Amino acid sequence: MDRKKFDAVFPIISAALVEEIAKELKLPYKAALSELYSSYLYEMLEQEETKLWQYSTEKLLEMFLEQRNNGKIVFPEV
Repeated sequence: MDRKKFDAVFPIISAALVEEIAKELKLPYKAALSELYSSYLYEMLEQEETKLWQYSTEKLLEMFLEQRNNGKIVFPEV
């Protein structure tokens, strides 16, 4: 995906993930946003070349929770 397209879809992906984090952890939106922004998953998600943006919101949430709870991320095999 070229950078322009990635820059267009990234905020949509992030917003959906923040909403799911807020629901799952019963957090206000701003707290969920802070949780995501401070995560390694977000750092990796920001990089188009990791291709994490192509995973479903549910899969990204699963990866986020794994990192939050266990301090590591298990990346899906391609």
